[in-house]
Amino acid sequence: MNLTGYFLLPNNVMFGSKWKSDPKKTEHLLALDGAKERLHLFKANLLEDGSFDSVVVGCVGVFHTASPFYHDVKDPQVELIDPALKGTLNVLGSCAKTPSVKRVVLTSSIVAVAFNGRPRTPEVVVDESWFSDPEFCKQNKLWYVLSKTLAEDAAWKFVKEKGIDMVTINPAMVIGPLLQPTLNTSAAAILNLINGSQTFPNSTFGWVNVKDVANAHIQAFEIPSANGRYCLVEEVAHSSEIVKILRDLFPHFQLPQKCADDKPFMSIYQVSKERAKRLGIDFIPLKESVKETVESLKEKKLFNGHASRLARI
Repeated sequence: MNLTGYFLLPNNVMFGSKWKSDPKKTEHLLALDGAKERLHLFKANLLEDGSFDSVVVGCVGVFHTASPFYHDVKDPQVELIDPALKGTLNVLGSCAKTPSVKRVVLTSSIVAVAFNGRPRTPEVVVDESWFSDPEFCKQNKLWYVLSKTLAEDAAWKFVKEKGIDMVTINPAMVIGPLLQPTLNTSAAAILNLINGSQTFPNSTFGWVNVKDVANAHIQAFEIPSANGRYCLVEEVAHSSEIVKILRDLFPHFQLPQKCADDKPFMSIYQVSKERAKRLGIDFIPLKESVKETVESLKEKKLFNGHASRLARI
């Protein structure tokens, strides 16, 4: 169950900050069961001070999940860093003014954990005690990584100063069923492998199902003892492993046969699941997540398999 769907169950009321003036961005939310009675949308701007004041009034729990994630960036400060950093502090600032708020659940990312120059090899286990290094991110021009790292760091400092109870969820690449009708960056990583591409990237990512991520957010709010950070990674896999899974699931697809470069494959590593287990998360296997992603891409008409089949003719 997705996060929005859960909070639209009877006895729950959800307040969301979306641009009401753009119906294409909200139609899929308003179509959910219970939305008419229990979903209230407000116009808000991540970069505008006080923009979320009216959204959080009377709320007991606040979930801040919005932060831009894409690769084709021309101005990292404007496109990624400001919305992530200032947006997070603006939401928390509104929470600090609202006595009814008992807990904030912040969607951070595994990238705010694992990018610090330390080796990530098969025997290494990354856990919540790791923190990404902003200087390392800047040196390597990892702008999205930097945006999430700065935002989470600033959030922890702010809530400590203001006495706000906050929990962060740090997921890896989130795949599985799409709620919205448009393509997101994580699902695009799968689409790029099945749309007739001749090569796969030499890249290694952690992967997790969106349903597990939504459930973790819910549990992080509902379990009184939940605290600190929770990494959410079902499996770390190289792109070549994703191709193997796709080939097994969809043997008729034309899939890339070789890597985009001749360098050694980027190493896999491990991410601890111990704290995630305390939230009751029983991770959906990567193979099932990949299958659900492809099926959802078809359902949303973002992929029809035509290019893959043509390639074999």
